[in-house]
Amino acid sequence: MGKYFYITTPIYYPSARPHMGHAYSSIVSDVIARFKRLDGYNVEFLTGTDEHGLKIQRAAEEKGIDPKKFCDEISKTFRNLSNTLNLSNTDFIRTTEDRHVKSVQNLWKILEEKNEIYLSKYSGWYSVSDEAFYNEDEIKEDNGVNISVNSGSKVEWVEEESYFFKLSKWEKKLLKFYDENPNFILPNSRRNEVISFVKSGLKDLSISRKSFSWGIKVPNNNDHIIYVWLDALTNYISALNYPDTKNKKYKNFWPADVHMIGKDILRFHAVYWPAFLLAADLPPPKRVYGHGWILSGEEKMSKSKGNILDPLEIVEKYGLDPLRYYLLKEVSFGNDGSISQDKLENCINSDLANNYGNLCQRVISFNEKNCNLLIPEKNKFEKEDLLILNKVGDSGKLLRSHMDRQELNLYTNFIVDCLFDANKYFNDQEPWKKKSDIKRLNTIVYVSLEIIRKISILLNPIIPETSLKVLEIFNLKQNDLKFDSIKYHESLKSNDKIKKIDILFKKIEKND
Repeated sequence: MGKYFYITTPIYYPSARPHMGHAYSSIVSDVIARFKRLDGYNVEFLTGTDEHGLKIQRAAEEKGIDPKKFCDEISKTFRNLSNTLNLSNTDFIRTTEDRHVKSVQNLWKILEEKNEIYLSKYSGWYSVSDEAFYNEDEIKEDNGVNISVNSGSKVEWVEEESYFFKLSKWEKKLLKFYDENPNFILPNSRRNEVISFVKSGLKDLSISRKSFSWGIKVPNNNDHIIYVWLDALTNYISALNYPDTKNKKYKNFWPADVHMIGKDILRFHAVYWPAFLLAADLPPPKRVYGHGWILSGEEKMSKSKGNILDPLEIVEKYGLDPLRYYLLKEVSFGNDGSISQDKLENCINSDLANNYGNLCQRVISFNEKNCNLLIPEKNKFEKEDLLILNKVGDSGKLLRSHMDRQELNLYTNFIVDCLFDANKYFNDQEPWKKKSDIKRLNTIVYVSLEIIRKISILLNPIIPETSLKVLEIFNLKQNDLKFDSIKYHESLKSNDKIKKIDILFKKIEKND
């Protein structure tokens, strides 16, 4: 039996161009996916675009083009974003694909056969922007306009014939499920929020619309379009070739290990989605992780506010790996965070250029002058050698735990501490003063190279491009990297040739 791991991003709503929020969800998911591959897992990593609903239809109408053509153009920008962000996703799903339509209609039929769906009339508040229904107590008036308290989006009063899902009957069963699976929703603040919402009472959920036409048709009733969220959520299993639950892909990867989402779509993923699945006798995902927002200043980014941060502009100016590193280190994962030019530049100068880049430069340069770019023959490890080697070598269980609980800041902070220790070790050991004791000099250089190798493997999920440049000095390729190898202190073979290294990160000149 192999080890399998399935992680998903939200599928992004292509009514506008990608922004930093999309990039953040994708990058943190990619870091986890890459770590799991290093740790020997067969990883399925899914992202994609959610292309149905009234919001899309109206956006296409505004541009005067067919909704499918509109989606084709915008979806392409999200696919391109995956390449720009160096994502290692194994699939990219679009909800306009036949494989997805087939899955959604099949799930609907099962829910109908199990008497979980009935036809009635919906009257209530609906946000086109959120594609969400809201209760009366979730609405407030602002300058004569009714808006959602949660999102600030405009809501409209809707009255129309609709199919309903019997969500109310799943209230106690969901609470039981949360109780039996305490880590289903993380972080805990989100879990508490969901439990409080469910305990306040669930109403049956409208799951079809008649007032527009852009979406997947309800089986046997072409007047109705399936509610965009029932449609969208199904992407996580349609990508695994559902409804064929006997196929290898579905059997190996479902239930998903982590749905990585923004906190604003928590209710759909942590309440509606498990209810749909349980009602259809399908297992829910193992975890939903609702991370915070990337803010522009103090506000959530939105098209209407005109405060969208473009990840492509930041990548073009500073490079991709610095952005990835910054988001992992400086944003408190699970909470809201912001991107500041000043903090980003400090991060590049301090952590990446001074701490990591400088360590690599100094050690390789010293090796070139004193060891002819060969791995030196080490002598017996001293106490101080083992101290630094063991700090990384003994960390496997701890770092796996951090990743398994999506404690990305703790994982990153551990690496930062190790880099600080590695620089201190090289300074304190003063190999430049050991030229009369060549055995000790060689051992210090050997230990320093081993630490660079270990730390670069740990950094690989976060800054894959730069860490690989470093590892290539040891003639290591991406497929050679294994997380378990950090526990070995003698991976480098004496007299093997190593390569020179260029400057990894250019320091940014700052005006005082």
